[in-house]
Amino acid sequence: MPDAPPQDATTYHHHPKQGLARLALGAIGVVYGDIGTSPLYAMKEVFVGHHPLAVDQLHIFGVVSLIFWSLLLIVTMKYVLLVLRADNNGEGGSLALLALIQRRTGGAKGKWSASLVILGVLATALFFGDCMITPAVSVLSAAEGLTTVEQGFGAFVIPIAVAILVSLFYIQARGTGGIGKLFGPIMLVYFVTLTVLGAINIAGRPDIIAAIDPRWAFRFVADDGMLAFLALGSVVLAVTGAEALYADMGHFGRRPIEVAWLYLVFPALMVNYLGQGALLLDQPGAAENPFFLMASEGWRLPLVILSMMATVIASQAVITGAFSVVQQAVQLGLMPRLRIEHTSASEAGQIYIPVVNWALMVMVLLLIFGFKESSNLAAAYGIAVTGTMFISTLMVGVLIRRVWQWPFWALGIFEGVFLSIDGAYFSSNLTKVPDGGWFPLLAGAVVFTVLTTWSKGRQLMIERLREAAMPIKVFIASAATSASRVPGTAVFMTSTAEGVPHALLHNLKHNKVLHDRIVLLTVAIADQPYWHEDQRVKREDLGHGFYRVVLRFGFMEEANVPAALKHAAGAGPEYKMMDTSFFLSRQTLIASDRPGMALWREKLFAWMLRNAESAMEFFRLPSNRVVELGSQVEI
Repeated sequence: MPDAPPQDATTYHHHPKQGLARLALGAIGVVYGDIGTSPLYAMKEVFVGHHPLAVDQLHIFGVVSLIFWSLLLIVTMKYVLLVLRADNNGEGGSLALLALIQRRTGGAKGKWSASLVILGVLATALFFGDCMITPAVSVLSAAEGLTTVEQGFGAFVIPIAVAILVSLFYIQARGTGGIGKLFGPIMLVYFVTLTVLGAINIAGRPDIIAAIDPRWAFRFVADDGMLAFLALGSVVLAVTGAEALYADMGHFGRRPIEVAWLYLVFPALMVNYLGQGALLLDQPGAAENPFFLMASEGWRLPLVILSMMATVIASQAVITGAFSVVQQAVQLGLMPRLRIEHTSASEAGQIYIPVVNWALMVMVLLLIFGFKESSNLAAAYGIAVTGTMFISTLMVGVLIRRVWQWPFWALGIFEGVFLSIDGAYFSSNLTKVPDGGWFPLLAGAVVFTVLTTWSKGRQLMIERLREAAMPIKVFIASAATSASRVPGTAVFMTSTAEGVPHALLHNLKHNKVLHDRIVLLTVAIADQPYWHEDQRVKREDLGHGFYRVVLRFGFMEEANVPAALKHAAGAGPEYKMMDTSFFLSRQTLIASDRPGMALWREKLFAWMLRNAESAMEFFRLPSNRVVELGSQVEI
């Protein structure tokens, strides 16, 4: 047998004061909001969507069987029991997985680096497409439940959905710490409601339980292979949100997420899907909206209200997930610096990124006005999810072989089983490209272009600056003994821990003086979420009052330079902000025909650089102690 993946010795070490039950309740509210609201539209889309099925026993049993085994294999086996063990110091997600593999297989120059970076960035790009569609399809599907209460409510569906979503995006700036405490209890009530509704309908047709037999899925495929293949594009809606289990691991830890899934969410979902199947056996016409029609007329309006609350929570989880991924991408050098605000004094993970928030809101509203119905949006939903799942299987394959060192036969079984499943679902969803599947592909292509352009442009800019840099020892020998010295400390920010910063050269050229203490400061972002405080500062005495200091932060940390400098002992006397000046170099990019990137990408990179948040704000430098000196760089 292969070696087991390393256990997380501190299963939920980010929350040492919280018990397992409380963390599991929190996971129910945040992690499982997306997959928990799938019953609102999954079965409906299968039978009345773009590739409708006949509502008969074979198809009902076959679809329920496919859903059961998809939840068991993809969510339980792949994500809950295996992928969650890929722990990058408590953090998860595609970028955290990429950083973990690179760190354990040779870093940026490792054998797998180029391919892995492309896969990780592509998965991140598809994730943003998912972030746009999830709030639209989930809230819209809940609002459509009003038509099961009264047909005349149909005219209010879109206005209600828009009002809910605009309000949701509006409150992001205020933080969700207070209201977030209600997410777990509300979703607990929601999942209990799913179970009760399902159980009541199963009691009327207990024969539906036989649908968990995998032979019904095989009979469905054997009866009409092409129709079954097309149906996979809708069946996969039952597992949307599975990737959130891994991405949200840093918030709750592996064990609480496992407990919440195995003991509540999975049973509740399956009982509800079985209940919907039982309803369709007796009332084929209920396929128009089986979730809400499971309830009696008197209970439908409360069910609609509860479902709306659940979809708001699911949307909130997706929005905060987008904030976290953007923060990781910025810290890892895949996106320009953005304004990141902290909305909680006690929870470092509660952040707000204005530009991301409003961009998401605009795209979500455009989707609602453009597609108008949840069924139309469902056609666009699956591609981003299945694409991310397929990529994660490839990346985990590298992990279990190169890091966990499983034998080739075990790797072959894992990749063979899950690439076949993920590939079938992804291929089926590709047939929906003309019906709306083009949107997540287009959104993913745009985000992928932005991420790769910034990463490549940043690399080229650093190379050009390094080419023109003077060796620091030569500079000190010539300038330190001849230039006039003035009291105080000058900190020169530089992106590379070698050479002389351009800002230092410009300052000496124009002002003709040097401070008593010169600090060449580089902020390095590590490929792990957090960096130990006692190892954050690396310092080197270069002589004549010159010091080289490197501050290291994890990709989930705020790079607060003044706070970190307080611990930079060994680089002269204690830092006093009133005696310290920070010199920043602001580059103006000049696009050229030099080898590197296409001219249009160079112009795109220059535009992003101009609009990036200033280093002063990003590194939390005191505004009255900052001097910016400009320079031009041709890439």
